[in-house]
Amino acid sequence: MLPLLAVLTGAAMALAVSGCSAAAPEGAVSSAAPPGFATERFPRPQRPVAGIVSDQWASEDSRERAGEAARVIDLLGIRPGMTVADIGAGAGYYVGRLAQRVGPKGQVIAQDIDRRTLDRLGQRVSRERLGNVSLVLGAPHDPRLAPRSVDLAMLVHMYHEIAQPYGLLANLVPAMRPGGRVAILDVDGPVPAHGTPRALLSCELAAVGYQEVAWHWIEGRSIYLAVFEPPAAAPEPERIVPCRAE
Repeated sequence: MLPLLAVLTGAAMALAVSGCSAAAPEGAVSSAAPPGFATERFPRPQRPVAGIVSDQWASEDSRERAGEAARVIDLLGIRPGMTVADIGAGAGYYVGRLAQRVGPKGQVIAQDIDRRTLDRLGQRVSRERLGNVSLVLGAPHDPRLAPRSVDLAMLVHMYHEIAQPYGLLANLVPAMRPGGRVAILDVDGPVPAHGTPRALLSCELAAVGYQEVAWHWIEGRSIYLAVFEPPAAAPEPERIVPCRAE
């Protein structure tokens, strides 16, 4: 989106700095996690990549009227004390709602690859006094999250915009805690139309060793919430076989 879960523009492709620090002031971006596998080691995805048109998928008012965030958060069983990473956080629709659910003993990591998007989100975090939110600046192939720091990673309406999905998924593995999960919210439709077909999503996640554990339809049979368990260790990039969109 938006977010990731997620702004993968040409200018952002050069970004390689990340930030994540619970001790940082509200709204600040600070450096922490080391880089993962280099992008050139991964196969190119054999499918199109949707262009980024906005830092939000739809207006917050319309999403709130539809009850999107409340339903997704309930389905994922997010509870106080958890650490949730919103990959491609964009304008931050989920950030405040997640911060409220995980509570003061939990943490929300708002990640994006666009510095200006994160700066705007940082202002919102400060304005809303979200003391349990930290900001991370990542790269298109690497979320740059600290090792063993995340219970749940969310990629909301942005997976179709990921230019290097195999890299992002592989480099996400070390950040996940034992029992951690990765949740992807997207439209079951063509990638150029800002969706990810179910078969393609399942194939790309499986190519990096992820196992699907739950599938929920959020809006009719069009918008889905897919939940995966990451592998114990990421495969070597050269061993990943890319999927092809039908």
